[in-house]
This record gives sequence, structure tokens and C-alpha cells, in this order.
Amino acid sequence: MPENTGRAPRRSAGRGSYAVGDARRQKILDTAVDHFGQWGFHASSLARIAHDCGITQGGLLHHFRSKEDLLLSVLAQSEQHDVERLFSDEPASYAAYLGTLVALIEENTRRPGIVRMFNVLVGESGNVGHPAHQYFKERYARVLRHTVDLLDAAVRRGELRPDLDSLAVAQEHLAVMDGLQIQWALDPSSMDMPSRVDAYLRRRYAEIAAPGG
Repeated sequence: MPENTGRAPRRSAGRGSYAVGDARRQKILDTAVDHFGQWGFHASSLARIAHDCGITQGGLLHHFRSKEDLLLSVLAQSEQHDVERLFSDEPASYAAYLGTLVALIEENTRRPGIVRMFNVLVGESGNVGHPAHQYFKERYARVLRHTVDLLDAAVRRGELRPDLDSLAVAQEHLAVMDGLQIQWALDPSSMDMPSRVDAYLRRRYAEIAAPGG
């Protein structure tokens, strides 16, 4: 039997180093959210982000190859959160899906940095040369398609009016929700955002619900 030297197995040390690396990577992502939310993509710098993380720019580049890579990683992390909340389970009804949207909006009030970053980057990415242009174009198309599919399914099962223009309703829902989030991000004290979104969605749902539904 090998002599017990009292040292931790090499694998434990490896796991510890991975944990440290994961924690540092997450700190970089969280810091990047704040920077992109305050200054946008072009005016943010890797040097400032690294400084606020307490590491060198070279240390940051060990985790992310470039500022573009960091931006897309931040967006992917945010998207994963929303996917898990909105797309992981098939809702029992369109009304139930709207309840999930309101819950997500309420959660976003506890993530103001994410909301600010999203608003800033969406505005910037209207330029086709922006590194997030394709991401946001595909994201909106994906969310819109998902919403239209849910609306169409609700029409087929008799929950919503048979003459419903699902695409128009889905586009309107996205526009109102994003618009309210922009206003809230500029002045969080100006409204109770979840209640405002909930009131709009309830009112609109009553208009599109099937008679007697």
C-alpha cells in the first residue's frame, strides 16, 4: 500500500483550481454586464473590465479571447437564464405563459444591470457591423416564432379567437414589454414594472380570448 503523505490527492487540487477558474470567469461576466450596461460595447474596454475584476488584461484574455467573445458570452449566459424560465416546459395555456412572462419581468427588477445592458446593446446592434447584430436579430426572430406558435396552439384548442392575427399580437407583446423595460431602466421609481406588464397582458388577453372561454 502506498505511503500516506498527508497531501490532498492531485484530483482534488484540480477540482479546486477549476472552481477558482469558474468563479473568476463568472466575476468577469458579471463585471462586463455592468460595463456594457453603462457604456455600451464600443466604449467599454477590456483593460477597465479586468481592472475592476482585480486581474490583468492578460488574465481576462485567458478566459475570453476578445471583447467580442466576452460580449457574446455575456449574452449567451443571459439567454440561458431566460430559456430556462420561458422555454423549458410547455405551458398548459397561453394565459399560463403570460404568467411566466410577468414572473420573469419581476425577476428582472432584481437584475437591473442585465436590463440596462440589454437596452443599450439592442440600440447599438441596429448597426449591421455591431458584433451583437446577428445575435439580437436571431433572438427576436426566435422569441417571436415561439410566441406565435403558442398563440396558434391556443387558437386551435379554442382558448383564443379563431380570427386572431398571431404574428401581430406577438409583435405587440414584445414591443410593449421591451418599451416598459426601457422606461423602467431609465427611472425604476417611475413604475411598478411587473404590475404594469401584468395589467397590459391581462387587458390584451381579455380582448383576444375566445367568447365564453
